[in-house]
Amino acid sequence: MIVMVIMGTRPEAVKLAPVFLELKKHDRITPVLVASAQHRDMLDQVLSVFHLAPDFDLDVMIDDQTLYHVTAEAVRRLEAVFQAVTPDMVLVQGDTTTSLAGALAGFYEKTRIGHVEAGLRTGDKYAPFPEEINRRLVSVLADDHFAPTETNRQNLIREGVKPDTIIVTGNPVIDALLYTMEEDFASELLDSLAHCRVIMVTAHRRENFGEPIRSICEAIREMAAKDRDLHFLYPVHPNRYIREPVYHILGGMQNVHLLPPLDYRSFVNFLGRSYLVLTDSGGIQEEAPSLNKPVLVLRNQTERPEAVTAGAVKVIGTDRERIVTETLHLLNNPDVYGQMAGAPNPYGDGRASERIVRHILRRE
Repeated sequence: MIVMVIMGTRPEAVKLAPVFLELKKHDRITPVLVASAQHRDMLDQVLSVFHLAPDFDLDVMIDDQTLYHVTAEAVRRLEAVFQAVTPDMVLVQGDTTTSLAGALAGFYEKTRIGHVEAGLRTGDKYAPFPEEINRRLVSVLADDHFAPTETNRQNLIREGVKPDTIIVTGNPVIDALLYTMEEDFASELLDSLAHCRVIMVTAHRRENFGEPIRSICEAIREMAAKDRDLHFLYPVHPNRYIREPVYHILGGMQNVHLLPPLDYRSFVNFLGRSYLVLTDSGGIQEEAPSLNKPVLVLRNQTERPEAVTAGAVKVIGTDRERIVTETLHLLNNPDVYGQMAGAPNPYGDGRASERIVRHILRRE
């Protein structure tokens, strides 16, 4: 059985690498790894952590690429891959443009499609953009839906997906996290901040381009200026619509550390040493609660409500004043902080990959 695994971005690689490694354990399965390289360097960093190399590399990334370019080129270049390999199944993950392109190509080839991290929804087609529509379209195309939680399963059933095609697996991001964490991880920067409270920041989503990212940065600048013992670690996405305002507003502040994108191993271990997290990312809303780190989400909606319900995550938007208020509330109230840090993790036990592969084998 040939299973083609398609990925193009860092989050896809993080969540599909454990699945790919699990596929390789079974003699009945021949896994084939296809990289669109939608995000070239960030994808390659993750693959190196898991000691993986693509069997096919579409290499679609260009400077200032658009959604039109990534979608069209990924689908076009996948045609040749399908001609070279006739897979029995295609696996895509989540909500990226690569996921949509991979599912669409699989549909054109009348190949069984499996969707890892299926069923996440905000209900607003523009939030997050374009991810909400990407994941909904993949759900229409998919034959097997690997839902992280029961909430995700119920979302799919409400949309008319047959229940017997859905399996609740947990999220393989926890598998990746456990694979990568190191108790003795060494970092000169982290060691220098050992006695400081460190806030990890990630903000890069398209809907936060423009005024929202400026507001986020102004909030960080305000807090950093008030408390020199508070340190912010911000791995900055290379997209110029993020990089330029971030460096303009935050560059030069001694307690704001603007870093290049971190490899996954470093990022996870930096996350583990942080005090709390400010993020507009999706995956970090799953990773941080697993490490008992409170998360304040710099978006107006989240497709991951389970962690909000559990109390580990709070959605606060991008208003400067609210970001400052909510962050200081956590920093200054140990009881509130302790409740968030101690909230249960709803995203699984680190065995999602096993469940996904077991289901694939059953339906062979």
